[in-house]
Amino acid sequence: MILELKGIYKDYQQGKMNVPVLKDINFSMEEGEYVAIMGPSGSGKTTLMNIIGCLDKPTKGEFFLDGQEIGRCSENDMSDIRLNKIGFVFQSFHLLPRQSAAANVELPLNYAKIPKKERRQRALKALDRVGLADRVDFKPNQLSGGQMQRVAIARAIVNSPKLLLADEPTGALDSKSGAQVMELFQKLNDEGVTVLMITHDPEIAAHAKRVVTIRDGELREKEVNS
Repeated sequence: MILELKGIYKDYQQGKMNVPVLKDINFSMEEGEYVAIMGPSGSGKTTLMNIIGCLDKPTKGEFFLDGQEIGRCSENDMSDIRLNKIGFVFQSFHLLPRQSAAANVELPLNYAKIPKKERRQRALKALDRVGLADRVDFKPNQLSGGQMQRVAIARAIVNSPKLLLADEPTGALDSKSGAQVMELFQKLNDEGVTVLMITHDPEIAAHAKRVVTIRDGELREKEVNS
């Protein structure tokens, strides 16, 4: 089991009011799975992603990632987990505009204090995996949206994370680029990468092997695709 949430609640304080966002979330994933969490805006899916991504802690409940109970972790521990165990892919790419594709992919390796020569080798290998071996020295403004997202995916996988967490990964792309990015997630999953995708789009969710819906802060399993 790579991921397990047990009885997760998340409330926010708004003035004197207590606003419940997540309600009794129970969810687990095995290593190598490809799961989509689908829900409309305001359903709680971003809050849930922030908890799974170790960016936030639940108000109540237990969360285990790769056998580690996250509730007991310090901020520094959670930062290490984000660096070493989770690869993030966001809708808006979050690339450094003045850096080359290779330098952007090297970023997590910088934080992990990997030696310079090895950083470069690993970045080139990750870019090759996403089909951008011929674009390593290009800056983001020289790349299409789909290529920028593939650089972001290369950056997310360069540390060989236990979990690839993708938040609306095709939201900023045209349909053709989006389809290519979804093919890439499929390829990575076929290679053994565990993928958890957050989306509001049923067509995108349909690419996953298993779909879970979230509405009003509550999770429901959908029928598994055949």
